[in-house]
Amino acid sequence: MGHLLISMLKRLSRWLENNWVTPAYSGWVLLGITLCFLGAATNTMAGWLYVISGVTIALLSVSSILPQRGLQGLAITRQVPGPVSAGEALSMVLTLKNTTAQSKSLLQLQDLVPERLGGVKICAIATLVPHGQYTWRYEIPTQRRGIYTWPEVRLRTAAPLGLFWCSRLHPAKAKAVVYPQILPLDRCPVIDALGDETGRQRLQKTAINATGTEGLTRALRPYRWGDPTRLIHWRTSARYGELRVRELEVLTSHQSMIIALDTSNTWDIDSNTWTIDSFERAVIAAASLYHYGQQQGLATELWTAKTGLVRDMTAVLTVLAGIKLNDGGDHKLPAPPLVWLTARTGKPLPQNSAEILFWSKTAAHSGPSVHAEDKQGTNRLIINPVDDLQRQLQG
Repeated sequence: MGHLLISMLKRLSRWLENNWVTPAYSGWVLLGITLCFLGAATNTMAGWLYVISGVTIALLSVSSILPQRGLQGLAITRQVPGPVSAGEALSMVLTLKNTTAQSKSLLQLQDLVPERLGGVKICAIATLVPHGQYTWRYEIPTQRRGIYTWPEVRLRTAAPLGLFWCSRLHPAKAKAVVYPQILPLDRCPVIDALGDETGRQRLQKTAINATGTEGLTRALRPYRWGDPTRLIHWRTSARYGELRVRELEVLTSHQSMIIALDTSNTWDIDSNTWTIDSFERAVIAAASLYHYGQQQGLATELWTAKTGLVRDMTAVLTVLAGIKLNDGGDHKLPAPPLVWLTARTGKPLPQNSAEILFWSKTAAHSGPSVHAEDKQGTNRLIINPVDDLQRQLQG
């Protein structure tokens, strides 16, 4: 009951501060003294007690009005922070502008950062000159991937007498993208041995298409200086009255590879949100494998049940930054070659595929990572939650 009452009083105090004013500790003391003087004056009918009571009431009244005026005419802008990887610091820049012809003093600027990024950040500003501005730069250390947003900042002051606090919320939307960590892999046997036969088939198909002359036109565009004349499409050029050339499909001989991440609700989630659990390790592994595949010259893509296939590096990292469990349900896997990251074995995989199985932290058996091959010929790498992830991925 006592905790509930304290919580209600705190909410009431916060509401009064955001919409009007709330007394500071010194304000409560002066308010109590004023009530005592006023009660004594009523009992004794002493004129000097009425005078003291009147002076303190006037002081309290003025002190409740001035902080509200001190927060008028202020504007806040925020510079959008760039994305960072987990472990790096977010650079935040806030600019407070005084649009009035009067100076502002004793201000407190609070950035309402989410608790997972460390909670509210506070900056004290002594004086802000007329039509001047103050730029606040600070950094937020990051420990875990995610997409974090918060819409507002709070301006707070008790100037000039410190008897009443007044605060106002200002819109300054922030969106901080923290990419998962990318492990620098020197080698990865699972990827190095994946889909050799598929790669040879793609090379043969590319060689056949390269000798063809039909069906390769992707689009027509205006002629530019230096374009070969053999690409001019004469019929379309005659129709438009200007030269038009064909844009041909660019066929690549690189082998493709898909990193598929299981987002079904089968992972072992640690109750401590700051501890890297098995799903977080899988997200780090997905980002690291995608980066390794790109370095090896493979046409690497990421697949999840919610987003489907994603190709661009920035898009892949953004998807992995915001991915959650049970996000998108369970859908049919894409075509091979495929690397399937999961915590549950038994899902049938197509040929030329590999499976990376992340053992649960509560599994009965714990040991080193193991390479295995099932009855269908699927290459499998078992990752345990104890050993270093980078070492296990490198085999």
